[in-house]
Amino acid sequence: MKAARSTLARGGWRMSFGGGNVPLYLGMAIIGTWFLVALLAPVLAPYDPILQDATARISPPSLDHLFGTDNFGRDILSRVIWGARVDLQICVFGVVFPFLIGTFAGGLAGFFGGWTDSLFMRLIDIVLAFPFLVLMLAIIAILGPGLGSFYLAMALVGWVSYARLIRAQFLVLKNADFVQAAVSLGYGPLRVMVRHLLPNAILGSVVFSMSDAVLVLLNGAAISYLGLGVQPPTAEWGIMIAEGQSFISSAWWITAVPGFAIVSLAMGFSLLADGLGEVLGVKE
Repeated sequence: MKAARSTLARGGWRMSFGGGNVPLYLGMAIIGTWFLVALLAPVLAPYDPILQDATARISPPSLDHLFGTDNFGRDILSRVIWGARVDLQICVFGVVFPFLIGTFAGGLAGFFGGWTDSLFMRLIDIVLAFPFLVLMLAIIAILGPGLGSFYLAMALVGWVSYARLIRAQFLVLKNADFVQAAVSLGYGPLRVMVRHLLPNAILGSVVFSMSDAVLVLLNGAAISYLGLGVQPPTAEWGIMIAEGQSFISSAWWITAVPGFAIVSLAMGFSLLADGLGEVLGVKE
């Protein structure tokens, strides 16, 4: 426990006074900006994101429509702003569920070992035997399109990375002196795992979750692009790219603007992961 506190204390000091962690601050700025845009979407969006205007179809960027309009006459800027809400939700829930499941499974496997470890490792081998995206598509195809199916597919497939990280840390730390001292004092397995092992083992998973958010964002956009995720006319960046692919040579802005939004948010999470890794002394 003291080891975790000292690590966090050093990390907090370096983050507050180090002044040289550019990736951390830049990543926080990018993600914070997108969260602010999503929060203020009703105020910032100049038009209704699903309002169609037949007289303004495929209009190039102008003073009336700063980023132009799509093939239905909908304002691209408004749809990107409202789409930030959906894509940020995808990043958050697409990471949280696998994180929780993987942490629970990896902690049990690493702490108890034996048949518990063998069971979870065989489950991990089964999941890893299939390509990630193919397995996700199969699960979503069975459950039906929608965000709920996407989150469940991410949870069923994405937990293995977190489980392997936590398991490896538990296997190393459970033989440490401070853990053996807690066991000698008669503390139960639950307390030892939650109070002593988890705070020291979870830092690597926290850093990895920031990088994983990039994969979740890209998978969410890909699933929506294929018509299995968010359904039209909801504003979502993957859907916008899919709708604009037929006009990419004549109306580049329909796909370029949401594409830039995806790239910028993914870059923000990637920079944040690098910055957190440096602050917490964790190598991915």
